[in-house]
Amino acid sequence: MLNYVTALNERISSLVWGIPMLCAFLFTGLLISVQSGFFQLRHMPMWLSQTLGAAFRDKSIRKTGDSKSISQFQALTAALAACMGTGNIVGVATAIFSGGAGAVFWMLLSAFLGMMTCCAENILGIKYRYKNNRGEWIGGAMVYIKNGLGMKKTAGVFSVLLVLASFGIGNMTQANSIAGALEDSLGIHPLFTGIAVAALTGMVIIGGIKRIAGVAEKIIPFMSAVFILASLIIIVVNIKSIPCVIATIFREAFSFKSTAGGAAGIGIARAARYGVARGVFSNEAGLGSTAIIHAVADVREPTVQGMWGIVEVFIDTVVMCTVTALVILSSGVLNPGENLNGVSLSAAAYESFFGPAGKYFVCFSIVLFAFATLIGWSYYGEKGAEFLFGLRSVPIYKAVYLAAVILGCTANLQTVWSISDTLNGLMAVPNLLSVVMLSGQVRREMKGYLSRKI
Repeated sequence: MLNYVTALNERISSLVWGIPMLCAFLFTGLLISVQSGFFQLRHMPMWLSQTLGAAFRDKSIRKTGDSKSISQFQALTAALAACMGTGNIVGVATAIFSGGAGAVFWMLLSAFLGMMTCCAENILGIKYRYKNNRGEWIGGAMVYIKNGLGMKKTAGVFSVLLVLASFGIGNMTQANSIAGALEDSLGIHPLFTGIAVAALTGMVIIGGIKRIAGVAEKIIPFMSAVFILASLIIIVVNIKSIPCVIATIFREAFSFKSTAGGAAGIGIARAARYGVARGVFSNEAGLGSTAIIHAVADVREPTVQGMWGIVEVFIDTVVMCTVTALVILSSGVLNPGENLNGVSLSAAAYESFFGPAGKYFVCFSIVLFAFATLIGWSYYGEKGAEFLFGLRSVPIYKAVYLAAVILGCTANLQTVWSISDTLNGLMAVPNLLSVVMLSGQVRREMKGYLSRKI
């Protein structure tokens, strides 16, 4: 039975993450970029000033008087918590191992266009959000699919995929990464890790989005700063090799020869496939998930929260994934003869400079980033369950979610990883279609905002 499920998933995954689907991600981002006059580039000073700049200038950006909402800055950190999991460390290493250095170029291209996809998702999320019986904001792809397009059944399908994905890519795979990292570095038994992580996760998610956002607000800025600083130290030390690394990235991005010496054209195909797919895996632009958290932000102007979406992708992929890639490629640990991949490749890169401490640093980073993803994705799945079955389903969902954490820490999840990847891709299908169909409304919202600001 397991072999049948695995074979079926592989066939579906080859379609979901094939070239046509990856082109759909790029096309959607390109469409919104063109319609907005490449807002992410032309108005970079504005969106930086209105987001990160405002977070330092205006305390209201970091706080909210609405007991049922979270601040705009908390929405950013909570959304980053959900997507800053293993993708920023393990995903980047996997992309380079499988697609070559050229995958980094395609990852960055998908992020550049994905900024506007995420911006559009947030704009639609704020525009069509509504309050439930508890006075809490409900938004996200399932809401704008239903209320913006009147496609209730499609919204239901998205919600089902969202709930299922929350147990896979947002839960068990992250818990498994935590357990694996702690077992390899500290020798802690996965069962003990599972019980501890489930308990900590429960303490956070029982407090709802306010507590999730509060914890994320503390973990994400701290860990991001530490990770970037450690990475920059290695990059600076290896600065002489950086020009060669950048040249290799561009050369292999358009190479007609695969790293394995395959047929003409397969080099570009593999680099693009793994670069775009790992980029989406990391920043989630196009999946419609992060808009669920952004919809809870204490903000009235949809375009303002759209700009926070641009910053989200910028920090997650353009900054975090890029420094990880440069560390790996400049450290000299990527050798064709060695089968280093995923965690082992990233760990080797940081060990090359920090010694044994590098391994523990990667372990510590994976644990905290994966835990942040656990609590963030719990909210996505919770809102998907609520959309499908109402508020009474939320306690049941949370109980099952915590049980899945323990299972994720103790089980062999090779098949779960693969199925989770497929579910992520399937989520993107209705979301990308809805964003394209509603792109005219996104354009009008942004045009109206710019006319008032400029």
